[in-house]
Amino acid sequence: MDQIEIRTNQKTYPVLVGEGVIKALANHISDSAKGYSSVMVITDETVAGLYLPVLKQNAGRQSLYEKIVPSGEAAKTFSVFYDCLTAALENKLDRKSLIIAFGGGAVGDLAGFVASAYMRGIRFIQVPTTILAHDSAVGGKVAINHPLGKNMIGAFHQPEAVIYDLDFLKSLPANELRSGFAEIVKHALISGEPFYNRLKEEVKSLELTALTAMADYLTEGIKVKGRIVAEDERETGVRSFLNFGHTLGHAIEAEIGYGKITHGEAVAIGMVFALRLSCRVNGLVFDLAGFENWLHSLGYQVFLPAGLEADRLVARMKQDKKAVRDTLRFVLLEKLGTPLLAEVDEQELIDALNGFKKGGETFD
Repeated sequence: MDQIEIRTNQKTYPVLVGEGVIKALANHISDSAKGYSSVMVITDETVAGLYLPVLKQNAGRQSLYEKIVPSGEAAKTFSVFYDCLTAALENKLDRKSLIIAFGGGAVGDLAGFVASAYMRGIRFIQVPTTILAHDSAVGGKVAINHPLGKNMIGAFHQPEAVIYDLDFLKSLPANELRSGFAEIVKHALISGEPFYNRLKEEVKSLELTALTAMADYLTEGIKVKGRIVAEDERETGVRSFLNFGHTLGHAIEAEIGYGKITHGEAVAIGMVFALRLSCRVNGLVFDLAGFENWLHSLGYQVFLPAGLEADRLVARMKQDKKAVRDTLRFVLLEKLGTPLLAEVDEQELIDALNGFKKGGETFD
């Protein structure tokens, strides 16, 4: 088991990573210093069917309230958020209650936002079940989606702990493996050559990558994020670098329709575009063809999906959280491990997007 400590101005908390670490959940719930009066787990339909009995067995509580929500991005809506608050009220949760976010990134975002809003904020624990959630479960950014933008309604609310049992990853389908690994690649690109070169050299197939190796990559990715969050908890500066690839990625998700492409697969396309833009605008020296070929060999699409219009994507990107007064801003790279936030001319961006369509596929 690895234990990583995340330090923020709000609090310091552990991230436990390893096979079987769900056994530590009971100790965190029964901590006498915390004094939790009641516990409600928010999970989705898929995870509930696979693993909810395992969580209940390891919670160390005879009574555990449950709220089951739709799987994937369908959970991150106003109506589901409202239903979760209703469930908390019906089960008489109070200010000393605990919420457990049990699932992937969407459930973690939703449950964390519910915890942040209920009675002006109660405590919660993240129990991620996907590779993607190694990123979203750490750092305290919780949110739901709006039809006009992803993660636009939310808060900063740090968890009490993150308990990341790798046994839950064994049932992930191929598209979820790709979705999560894209965020690991992001952490590597913004942290420097050693991590990136290691990934590119060692990972030839996501399905065949050993769980022990994946655990090492996840741990390193969490450490990268932890260092940035410690410096900038509320995204007033360097934390925006964690959005590398996300400006276009979020726009793609919104245009195609949430859930029709996984978050990480959209971010992978966004990272390829951001690297192309970095070479074009910043003079980045980087083996872009090698990177694209590597991603393609792992099953990723590396061009803009067909049917998406540049002007509509730009309109979406103007609603990005990094945008200020409609100014288009992208996280780009000067070199591996040296990200920066740069303004990009709108016409130049449209031209670059139009040149990025070749080879794209249509998502039904």
